Amino acid sequence: MHASEKKFVPVMITPFDLKAKVDLDAVSRLIDFYLAAGVKGFFANCLSSEMFSISEDERLALTKHIVDYVGGKVPVVATGSFGLTIEDKAEFTKKIYDTGIDAAIMITGHFANVEDDDDVLLRNFEKMFSLTENIPLGMYECPAPYKRIIPAATFKKLLSANRLVYHKDTSITHENIKAKLDILKEMENNSLEFYDAHSPNAMYSLQMGAKGMSSISGNFYPEILVWMCNNANNPDKQEDVKWLQSEIARVDPLIHQAYPMSAKYFLKKRGLPVRTISRTFALELTPDQKKVLDEIHASFLGWCERLEIKQAHL
Repeated sequence: MHASEKKFVPVMITPFDLKAKVDLDAVSRLIDFYLAAGVKGFFANCLSSEMFSISEDERLALTKHIVDYVGGKVPVVATGSFGLTIEDKAEFTKKIYDTGIDAAIMITGHFANVEDDDDVLLRNFEKMFSLTENIPLGMYECPAPYKRIIPAATFKKLLSANRLVYHKDTSITHENIKAKLDILKEMENNSLEFYDAHSPNAMYSLQMGAKGMSSISGNFYPEILVWMCNNANNPDKQEDVKWLQSEIARVDPLIHQAYPMSAKYFLKKRGLPVRTISRTFALELTPDQKKVLDEIHASFLGWCERLEIKQAHL
């Protein structure tokens, strides 16, 4: 991997069988599909995986299956900060790291209450660092249990511990992203990889120096995000980059509706063995929601045709 190479890392969904149990065979087919699309990593056991709706044993078994099936072709990271206390979170982090992942990701909202200032968060992260020995860690500004955005000054303090190798950013605003990326540029020896979760930012973040993207749109059309990562900084492709970015931004609010059920419907439409069964979204998609997703699928086919993108097939 060249230092300047950009990566798309999908936040994996979890397929379920007819009894709403994790369908590992469908997970394997999904991995094949992502790899065929050109992804450069996987984020397992994340919000898109419905991690708050599966048990601890399921989180571990699912993550281990993904690691074993990927077989070292690309890195795999997974959320580790589950448990009531910092000690509990450290214990689960060790368990999930033992599945063979490359880094355990910490949900920022797990390290301070919503009313706490960042000093509390910093103390808890420091404790977590001490309890997890040399396990590579990352941060995830996950929307649940609440979205804890890390300000640039706090980001710099956390990076100074030299324990963080991954950051998934959900701050959305260009100002926040630029401030953090500027800090990374100042800390030349820091090995942290910065991923933006917000697809409408893709062109901007990649051009500003983000390592890649890690957005839910990859559960609809990963080839499109791979193309953007590969071409955002290509001077010969800027017209197409800007056009595609406007298209991604146009449909992004729509794919968030009824997610992850919307992604499961879309993937099923694309031929994946993924049922429209979810533990976090209990309702069936409405006819109007399906119609919107059908229209986005038609747009996706048009994007591929214009940009000569080969669609991933199993």
